[in-house]
Amino acid sequence: QVHLMESGGDLVQPGGSLRLSCTASGFILENYPIGWFRQAPGKEREAVSCIGRRNGKTYYPDSVNGRFFIFRDNVKNTVYLQMNSLKPEDTALYYCAAKESGFSSLYFYTPGEYDYWGQGTQVTVSS
Repeated sequence: QVHLMESGGDLVQPGGSLRLSCTASGFILENYPIGWFRQAPGKEREAVSCIGRRNGKTYYPDSVNGRFFIFRDNVKNTVYLQMNSLKPEDTALYYCAAKESGFSSLYFYTPGEYDYWGQGTQVTVSS
């Protein structure tokens, strides 16, 4: 059974940093495109960082480019989201997701394209 779990969410002051972790049971994350998404109250779920399978390409929207970084630790079967220079508008519930993609190294940034989701971890940026 495929299971994803996020961790690392917290309350942090503006300008601070957090590292979120996405771990898996039931499959090897390295073989799947992975996306980090967030959803704030009253807003649609949006991609903040995506990575293709294996050492695939990465995607960052303009809102986080240069502040957020997605990377894999294949030994730990974990995908991380490093978030720096956090802003109050980064406050949201953050999810990781995995997609069945065969052998493609492409990233995917539309929530509907993903097959497996975690339960989310809350990030709150406030002074």
